[in-house]
Amino acid sequence: MQIRPLGEYTGIEVLGIDLARPVDEKTKAALNRAFIERHVLVVREQRLEPRQIVQAVALFGEIFAQQNTRFAIGDCPEIHYISNRDTFPDGRRYIPGDGWHTDHSNAARPPKATVLHAVELPDAGGDTQYANMAAAYAGLSAKMRERIAPLIAIHVYQSSHSSRKLMALSHADKERVPDAVLHPIVRTHPESGRQAIYINPIRIEGILGLDHKEALPLLDELLEHATQVKYQYRHEWHPGDFVMWDNRCLLHKANGDYDMSQSRYLYRVMLKGDVPS
Repeated sequence: MQIRPLGEYTGIEVLGIDLARPVDEKTKAALNRAFIERHVLVVREQRLEPRQIVQAVALFGEIFAQQNTRFAIGDCPEIHYISNRDTFPDGRRYIPGDGWHTDHSNAARPPKATVLHAVELPDAGGDTQYANMAAAYAGLSAKMRERIAPLIAIHVYQSSHSSRKLMALSHADKERVPDAVLHPIVRTHPESGRQAIYINPIRIEGILGLDHKEALPLLDELLEHATQVKYQYRHEWHPGDFVMWDNRCLLHKANGDYDMSQSRYLYRVMLKGDVPS
């Protein structure tokens, strides 16, 4: 097995391993250590069916139940799919992952990680961008760090301030998803101890104790700062890529900049996390 860095702050590439086969404890420890240190783990040249993905992600944690079950794989509901073939009820194309966000932050215990496995890809485009929110936090002025230290954000399924619209939940799914949860804007990583900006433009409805006239510009300022190119790793997908990223210290977004007559289809699974603190 070979492990080598991909970006300055974020991203590590793993070669010479087959996740469809048993992995020994030494290799498991090395993979988990690399993930915590570099936040995006890219395992190349995998050919995994949904049940094999379930077995592979057990190396890193327990599976988190995703919120919108309409995307579940029929014979393996733990695994969902990402596709450019879905549409909203009005016929508009649905592009999963569009816009900067962190996954399912409206859960009381948001997923610590998300895994995508590339099955079909367009000839070009469709990259996923990641912003390292720990590096971005370290790059804030002392005054801004002091300002945001006590702040608590209100996370909901669909923020009324978000330009990106999510696919509606079924009645059964709504019963499982909380109306709102509270999370700190500065989050401490439970494994590395690093502090990071924890925001989500798609899910945050407001900040406790702040009027929207103050809260929304502040969130915009933090987002603009955190998504500077210097804090980013941009992943160019290759067939068979198995990519896992850390939702506790990253934002990510998918790019819909490819030929929509071509298919983009990936398997997705998330791993259980803890209460942000």
